[in-house]
Amino acid sequence: MTLPDFGIGAIEDQLWVLIFLMVRIGAALMAAPLFGARSVPVEVRIVIAGAVGVFVMNWLPVQVPADMLAIETILALLTEAVIGFTLGFVLQLSFAVPLIAAEQISGTMGMAMATAVDPNSGGQSGALGQVFAIMLTLVFLALGGHLLWLRLVVESYNLFPPGADWNVGERGWLVASFASQALATAVAIALPVTLVLLLVQIVTGVISRSAPSLNLFALGLPAGVLAGLAALIAAVPLLTDHFVTLAEAAIEQAGLAVQP
Repeated sequence: MTLPDFGIGAIEDQLWVLIFLMVRIGAALMAAPLFGARSVPVEVRIVIAGAVGVFVMNWLPVQVPADMLAIETILALLTEAVIGFTLGFVLQLSFAVPLIAAEQISGTMGMAMATAVDPNSGGQSGALGQVFAIMLTLVFLALGGHLLWLRLVVESYNLFPPGADWNVGERGWLVASFASQALATAVAIALPVTLVLLLVQIVTGVISRSAPSLNLFALGLPAGVLAGLAALIAAVPLLTDHFVTLAEAAIEQAGLAVQP
């Protein structure tokens, strides 16, 4: 193996192998919604990537390129990073679905102004979106999705060993198709509540036409908020089913992305 000599003896070759394996694992952790959150320190992600890399070295017969400074090795490292980002990005798409649905519901309810700091991204997010994101996170953890996803990252070394041919176009199409499914799921989550709010707005409009002296804003805004909250409470079982289906679909699509 052609490598720079750091003078650390017999473990130096193993160290370079570990660094090579950590590229895919680290990219997956960086792109994943739970492990890649801003509240998770970089040092924690490095430790997790190193620990998983040690297990991969001992459990799977992974062969790394002999010359770590060759052009082929650099291209292999880029492929490793792309595979890792793909595994994490599929999860990121699924966790964006509740935020999209919540934005639609909040805008219809008149609660779009209620925002809070999102601990995952550091940006501003709607309060309802935070509630939906917490619900999906709890469902995902309760199903053991984080363990299944980590196992999938490890198994990806069996399915696509380092240096194997990985069709980026085909995998990108799979991710794009899952994005369309995620948008459809967001519509399905928001549809029952938005339909109730649409009926409330129609009734408010009819009342305002029949009694023009009434203050439309004083009547419509509280009615929309109360109807939206009541519809959300009634739709909690349906939301839970959608979140379970979404979490399962995310793991399934991540598995399809690394199928040979």
